[in-house]
Amino acid sequence: MDRRSLIKQAGIAGVLATGIAPAVHAQAAVRWRLASSFPKSLDTIFGSAEKMSRTVKALSGGRMEISVHAAGELVPAFGVVDAIQNGTIEMAQSAPYYFTGKNPIFAFGCAVPFGLTARQMDAWMEHGNGRKLMDEFYAAYSIKSMSAGNTGTQMGGWYRKEIKTVADLKGLKMRMGGGLFGEAMAKLGVVAQNMPAGEVYQALEKGTLDATEFVGPYDDEKLGFNKVAPFYYYPGWWEGGAELEFFINTKAHDALSAELKEIVQAAGAVAARDMTAKYDALNPTALKRLVAAKTQLKPFSKEIMDAGFKASMEVFAAHEAKSPEFKKIHQDMRAFQRDQVLWSRFSEFRYDSYVTTTKL
Repeated sequence: MDRRSLIKQAGIAGVLATGIAPAVHAQAAVRWRLASSFPKSLDTIFGSAEKMSRTVKALSGGRMEISVHAAGELVPAFGVVDAIQNGTIEMAQSAPYYFTGKNPIFAFGCAVPFGLTARQMDAWMEHGNGRKLMDEFYAAYSIKSMSAGNTGTQMGGWYRKEIKTVADLKGLKMRMGGGLFGEAMAKLGVVAQNMPAGEVYQALEKGTLDATEFVGPYDDEKLGFNKVAPFYYYPGWWEGGAELEFFINTKAHDALSAELKEIVQAAGAVAARDMTAKYDALNPTALKRLVAAKTQLKPFSKEIMDAGFKASMEVFAAHEAKSPEFKKIHQDMRAFQRDQVLWSRFSEFRYDSYVTTTKL
């Protein structure tokens, strides 16, 4: 009779009486803390971290748990990279371009002006060189990265006055998420301000900000921007597909068993897909509500788009001249993008162009 049958038939007391003890390998439960750069009110972005946590617990049978903390609870919104690097937390959720003050290369982990769309970003990261190149860069900060989801193409932001020409941008005080976009907008005369989403409403209300960009209709409606800045412009040419990331402390990751590493990876993929799908599902109805509430929806003029493109290319060229690593990653992304744009001409773009001009 094998040991398992013996245990089943005799019970634990009987087994102990025989002197044959079952092999027991008790593993201590793994407990991680995740700090987000976002408030709990944003059930899209912050919800991705919560989805990740729930999935890890379910897949591991409770052997691993990740507690999720909103911006400011453990560390400030923009302090998560430092906290990962010094081991204060095991995991974070953020927009990498918030940290371009440390190095402009962080932007490629999230979004750059006239960059990749959500699907293109996912393809570059997971089946191009994106994840490999970014993790090589992140290694200096003790970070291993995973997608936390993508917002899709964002809106161009909220403005207290109309923006008809490039001249209307001069002197404008605007909250921006960070990244190379701020440098491009500075070339157009905009004074960039980087602040957490939760502080923007009051700044707009008081007039210390003239404009803000965040994500899109669903999140922006929750934050109430339409009440203090009536003009809503599109598209956000600086965020064709903004990638949010899970940052994991490399030592904490390396200490996991092979099984738990796979569980974390799988849970991240579930959370990322869920977040992107949620945005696509919720943004259309939110936009309709905003327009019904007298939001003035307006496209950026071609003059502004062209000026933004020119300024952005100048910013990229300047950084390439200073940093071989920046140049390597940027050129790899653009080469990938050119192939994606080529394919899109025969697939998504052609299809969307017809459907969006046809009565369904």
